[in-house]
Parts: sequence; C-alpha cells; structure tokens
Amino acid sequence: MINTVSTPSSQAADPREIVSSRLIDAPREKVFKAFSDPTHLARWWGPSGFSNTFEEFDFRPAGIWRVTMHGPDGTDHPNRSVFLDIQEPSRIVFEHESPHVFRMTITLADESGKTRISWRMLFESAAARDQVAPYVVSANEQNFDRLEAELPLVNL
Repeated sequence: MINTVSTPSSQAADPREIVSSRLIDAPREKVFKAFSDPTHLARWWGPSGFSNTFEEFDFRPAGIWRVTMHGPDGTDHPNRSVFLDIQEPSRIVFEHESPHVFRMTITLADESGKTRISWRMLFESAAARDQVAPYVVSANEQNFDRLEAELPLVNL
C-alpha cells in the first residue's frame, strides 16, 4: 500500500520556490537508487506521457546530466543540469540550466521505514517561478506517481 500525502507549493518559504512533498511507502535507500540509477530514472522522470533519452548522466558533484524529454505530443525538450551535492541516501542537489533555470534540492527523510521525499525548486525570481508554476506543480505530482510505479522494479 502506498501512502501519499502531498504538500502544496503554497507552503514554500520563499516566493521564488515551488515545494512538493510526498510520503512514499518505501525505504529511502530504494528511493535514492531509483534516482541514482539512470535506467530507473529514465523510466519515471517527467510528467505522465513523457519518455526520456539520457545523453549524459554523471551522478557525482560537478557531474553533468543531459536528458531529452520527449513529450506526448512529440515535442523534444532538451535539459541540462549539473549535480552540486549528493549525500546518499538523503540528499541530491542539482542546478537545472535549461530551459528554465532553477536549483532543485531533493531530500529523502526516513519516517518509520517510509520516505518523505521533498523537492524544493528555487528559481532566479518570483516571476520566473510564477511563469512555470501553473504546470510544474501538477507535473511534480505526476513525477511522484511515476516514481512510485517504478519502485517495485528497484532492487537493493
């Protein structure tokens, strides 16, 4: 049974942030592996209907992550990020450089064997945040749904 509780973005402390959170019925080591293993990540990253092609995935501080997200309408969305901080199994931070610039801080907190996953997307300005918030908030929820669907396939 998957227990999902989402935190609305209105709970962000900074007007430049979008915050999404969910309690997932899986240990954080498994959730961390679903992100750190590019085979798993490619299957769940992005909103519903998207698929991914990873051109580069160097999962270490200063490592580059280049992925083309393929939208359900056939549009390709190239993305480039740089990993800034990785603390297994509790924290991943990367700077998303394109097409929208933001810093993503992912934390994985143990809650009695389950994992509280929290995403903090910090944009350069409140205006930049407001430009993407209408679709990013629901897209993050879809990302969490896809992550939960992938977790039974992740072996520790």
